[in-house]
Amino acid sequence: MATAFYRLGRAAYRRRRLVLATWVVLLVGAIAAAATLSGSTNETFSTPGTESQQANDLLDKRLPDANGADGRIVFAAPEGERLTGGERRAAIEAALADVARAPEVIDTADPFAAGLVSRDGRVALAQVTWGVPEDDVDAEMREDVAGRAGAAARDAGLQVEFGGAAAPDGGGEGGIAELAGVGVAALVLAITFGSLLAAGLPLLTAVIGVAISLMGITAMSGFVDLNSNVSTLAMMLGLAVGIDYALFILARHRAQLFTGMDPEESAGRAAGTAGSAVVFAGATVVIALAALAVVNIPFLTSMGLAAAAAVVIAVAVALTLVPALFGFAGTRLLRGKNFETGERAQRPTLGARWAALVVRRRWPALALCTIALGACAIPMLDMRLGLPDDSTAAPQDTNRKAYDLLTDAFGPGFNGPLTIVVDAGEGGAAARAADAVAVDLRRHDDVESVARPLLNRAGDTAIISLVPRSGPSSEATKQLVEDVRDRADTLGPEVGADVLLTGTTAVNIDVSQRLSDALLPYLAVIVGLAFLLLAIAFRSVLVPLTAVGGFLLTIGAAFGAVVAVFQNGFAADLLGVAQEGPIMSLMPVLIIGILFGLAMDYQVFLVTRMREEHVHGATPTRAVTDGFRHSARVVTGAALIMTAVFASFIVERDAVIKSVGFALAFGILVDAFVVRMTLIPALMAVLGERAWWLPRWLDRVLPRVDVEGEQLTRRFGPPRPVEPAEPGTLAVDKKMV
Repeated sequence: MATAFYRLGRAAYRRRRLVLATWVVLLVGAIAAAATLSGSTNETFSTPGTESQQANDLLDKRLPDANGADGRIVFAAPEGERLTGGERRAAIEAALADVARAPEVIDTADPFAAGLVSRDGRVALAQVTWGVPEDDVDAEMREDVAGRAGAAARDAGLQVEFGGAAAPDGGGEGGIAELAGVGVAALVLAITFGSLLAAGLPLLTAVIGVAISLMGITAMSGFVDLNSNVSTLAMMLGLAVGIDYALFILARHRAQLFTGMDPEESAGRAAGTAGSAVVFAGATVVIALAALAVVNIPFLTSMGLAAAAAVVIAVAVALTLVPALFGFAGTRLLRGKNFETGERAQRPTLGARWAALVVRRRWPALALCTIALGACAIPMLDMRLGLPDDSTAAPQDTNRKAYDLLTDAFGPGFNGPLTIVVDAGEGGAAARAADAVAVDLRRHDDVESVARPLLNRAGDTAIISLVPRSGPSSEATKQLVEDVRDRADTLGPEVGADVLLTGTTAVNIDVSQRLSDALLPYLAVIVGLAFLLLAIAFRSVLVPLTAVGGFLLTIGAAFGAVVAVFQNGFAADLLGVAQEGPIMSLMPVLIIGILFGLAMDYQVFLVTRMREEHVHGATPTRAVTDGFRHSARVVTGAALIMTAVFASFIVERDAVIKSVGFALAFGILVDAFVVRMTLIPALMAVLGERAWWLPRWLDRVLPRVDVEGEQLTRRFGPPRPVEPAEPGTLAVDKKMV
């Protein structure tokens, strides 16, 4: 593999104009495809195979109008006053009459006729129903309803708030934040290399790769259903790994140039050694992301596959466009800091001193890292999972205000009604069966009210709205859903119909359960495949085991920090977390997938150099310290860049993106500096020669890929400098100056 990438790097260097033109054509083509083929994104959480999804599919066929988007408009009089006065009631009725004329709106329920006015007469709930699914209710339609309902009512001195599908989309704060992350990355690169040219090259290639990825995703939205967060995740990962992979190859190329190597030869050697490590690092990320399909939730699968495609493009850019740009830059990349042959090389670096300290104090280092990470993981023991609803919105948001008004006026259950679907089959008597089901459900202690059944025209299907006494994210409501489903298994045969439970609350519970059930199989898949890849790369059994063990400590600490901030409210104001609450149920699977891949990046980058030193004859301890010295600065820069990119997403209003950004930023800091740069060197020093042990039978089975580039030396000989360089000077090709 090293030989193939060596030749690819040299070919890209020689044919740099063709390579650059090819990537420009791909970028222009992707932009054209996005402009002509794009479709709309959605916010759905479909869960094939669950009871709630089965019920929703049935409603789409039998009662399509009942399965349309449903929104809430909450009217409230000033404190101590009532809505039942003639002027205020007339204003509400006029507002709802105007809403009824909005595009795609098929029904607006008068709260006075429906009895949805609080006992004190201060709050009224009006339901608005669209004739299309919630995915098709765009921001313009929401704003139109909000404008129609709010104008007349507010003129009458009423407070008007919106929930459900009627809540206007909150404006995101992205864009500037992402630019800030790129700005920090540029600063880190400039400090690392001391050269604007060297700092700009990884940024340029990463932006090109991310642009192609995003345009491709936009074009694909015209053919498949994509969640609105797909592009954000792909941009987040594509930008981070794109910078890191280019940085790793660039750092090796500059180090070789400083020793006097021919620039074209150096480009090939960098692609053959660092490029091989990039491919393995990228493969672990792709495996972790693509394996999200194991969960069998479409929106999560699409997010994982799109982000994996962005990583593949980042790897391709690093292996081809980066060496091509080396050709355009020539020896100008020699400007800046020289840690290989210059004056700086004569002084022990901070990384070298740190590695020597960790190796010398290996047992205390192991103990301190393990205890510190274990302490960070303690809050994880109290983790509560759920999906975001109006109760987790920021207090200033209209959907949160509507939630609080309804809770005070009618009880928390009004914010999360359940829908019972009674399917009597073709020619069945759904009315009689539904009445019997409704009577039975009213006996449950946690049921506030059960509405009269609504029949379809064929008379074979009925729906019943049930309002719990408890809120939609409470444990009591979750228990109620389980009780109703258990009772339905017995009640269905008694009334001669299938009884199914759905509604937003039930869907959220099903999604959370599906994610919880898939967590261990998913973890087994990515750990197993990554272990195999690392065993192939390092020709070792113990090195992959240390990598996986370190990751488990990282993920525990990351989850503990997320729980402390987003669930328990620790430093929530400092991070802009407007409302603490349960951790989103998709968080564990998503963070495990992304963070595992990125953690393996650092493992590959650091241990590859240790393996390289070991193969070239260094003692086990010397291999650890020398390998660390060569790669620590680059890994430090890469970790700071990734942290900056991910941390920039913490300011997003979307709760999923905010929490994912925080978890990844914190996880990267912990994994890079505590696990990979402290715990792993200490473990490698403890293991010594045993770290590279591989059973003979496994050695014969595993393919040899030569990540460290040993075959390059055997096949092409040791690299020869262009001109012998004296210590402390630059060796350059005079023809290129």
